[in-house]
Amino acid sequence: MADSLLKNKHLLWRAGFGIGISQIDDLRNKSSKTLINELFTEDNFTEITYDTPDIDPVTDYMSNTAPAEKKKQMQKINREQNNELNLHFLDKMVNSKEQMREKMAFFWHGHFASRVVNPRFNKQLLNTIRKHALGNFKDLLFEVSKAPAMLNFLNNQQNKKDHPNENFAREVMELFTMGRGNYTEKDVREGARAFTGWGYDKEGNFKERKNFHDAETKTFLGKTGNFSGDDALHIILEQKATSRFITTKIYKFFVNEKIDTDKIDQLSNSFYNSGYDIKKLMTEIFSSSWFYEQSNIGNRIKSPIELMAGIMRLLPMHIQNPENLIVYQKLLGQMLLYPPNVAGWPNGKAWIDSSTLMLRLQVPQIWSGLRPLEYSPRQDDDIDMGIKSRETALNKSFKNPNITIDWERVEKIFARKNCEDYLIQNIQSLDMNSVRNFSDKSVKMTVINLMSTPEYQLM
Repeated sequence: MADSLLKNKHLLWRAGFGIGISQIDDLRNKSSKTLINELFTEDNFTEITYDTPDIDPVTDYMSNTAPAEKKKQMQKINREQNNELNLHFLDKMVNSKEQMREKMAFFWHGHFASRVVNPRFNKQLLNTIRKHALGNFKDLLFEVSKAPAMLNFLNNQQNKKDHPNENFAREVMELFTMGRGNYTEKDVREGARAFTGWGYDKEGNFKERKNFHDAETKTFLGKTGNFSGDDALHIILEQKATSRFITTKIYKFFVNEKIDTDKIDQLSNSFYNSGYDIKKLMTEIFSSSWFYEQSNIGNRIKSPIELMAGIMRLLPMHIQNPENLIVYQKLLGQMLLYPPNVAGWPNGKAWIDSSTLMLRLQVPQIWSGLRPLEYSPRQDDDIDMGIKSRETALNKSFKNPNITIDWERVEKIFARKNCEDYLIQNIQSLDMNSVRNFSDKSVKMTVINLMSTPEYQLM
C-alpha cells in the first residue's frame, strides 16, 4: 500500500471523521500537505439551528405554578429542538467540507461539557464552540464562560457576594484550563468571588449583575487586586499550566493516549507563545513526521459518534427516519448535547463493554438491512434528565432504521481496489481470509464484513 494512502487515511480519521466516499479515488496520490490545507480550509460560518420556533422565554411554562399540560408541551418542544440540534451537528460531521472545524468542535464539545434542558442555550453554546473551534483559545474560553448554558450548568447564576458558589470557578480551573494540582482551595474561593454576579437573563443574554458582585480585594493565583471575572480568566491564561493542560488533552485525543513529555513540552510552549492559536497548534501536530509514526496509527478506539459518522461518510445513504440515530447514540453510550457529567465523556476502553461491543460490531449489518436491531436503550433518568415519556422508550419503528445505501456507487468506487486498504488502519492485524470466508466476494459484503471487525473499531 502506498505510504501516502496510509498517512492520508490516518490524517482523515484524526483531523476529521474518516474517509468520505468522494475522497477515495485520489487518496493515494494526494500529498499530506495538500490534504492538511483542504482540511483546514474554512468556508463562511453557518450556525446549527432548529426549525421549531422558540417558546416565549418570558412565559416560564416550567414554573411550579404552570399547568401540567403546559409543562408537558414545553418538555416535548425542548426535546424536539435538542434532537434537531443533535442531528444537525452529526450531519455537519458527516457532510461538511470543514472536517477539521467539526472535529475540533467535537473535541471542545466534550471539553466544555454542559448539559441543560434549554435548547436555546444549547444552540448558543454549540455554535460558540464551532465558531471558535480553530480560532483562539482565549476567545473560546471567554465566550464559553459567559454562555448561559455553562453558567446555568455550573450554578453561577446563584454565585453572589456574601454567598459565593464555588462550582463554576472550580470547574473552570480544574476541567477547562489548568487541571488539578495547579491551584489551591483558596484560589477556588477567591476565584468564585471574582465571578460573583455573572449570570444571564431569560432571553439568554450574559449579564454582569453589579449589585451581586463582590468588589473587595482578592488574592488569586498569586496576584492581588479587585478582580472581576474577566480578570480571573486573564490571570488563568497567564499560567503556563493552562497551555500544558490543554495541549496534553489535545495530544491524547488527536495523537496518542500515552503522552510523550518532550513533544508536550515543545507543543505547549509554542501554543503559549502563539497566544493560544488553536489552528497553529493543530497544524504543527498534523505536519510533524512523528504524528505519522506507526505507534500513533490505529491506536485509538473510535467513540460512538466517530464510529457512526465514519460509516455514514463512507457509505452514501438516505435515512428516512434520522431521529433513529439518536437511539443508536444512546445505545452506544454517547449522546451529543448530553455528556455524562461536567468532565465530559471518557475515552479509550471506556467505550467498550460486552453489550456496546456487540452492537458496535453489528451496526453495519443492521444499517444495511441484514439483521434487526435487537437492543433496547434502558430508560436512563440520567440521560433523559428526569423527563419520562413513551417517546424515550424504544418503539417498534426503531427495529428498522429505514436506511437506503447506494451500493452501486460503492461497488463502482471500490472496483479494482482492496477495500481493506481504505477501511482498516492497521491491516497487519487483520485476517482477510476470515473476512472473505464470511463473504460472497461482492464489494458490498466485503465492506460490511470489514466494518464488522474489531479492527474497524480502531482509528
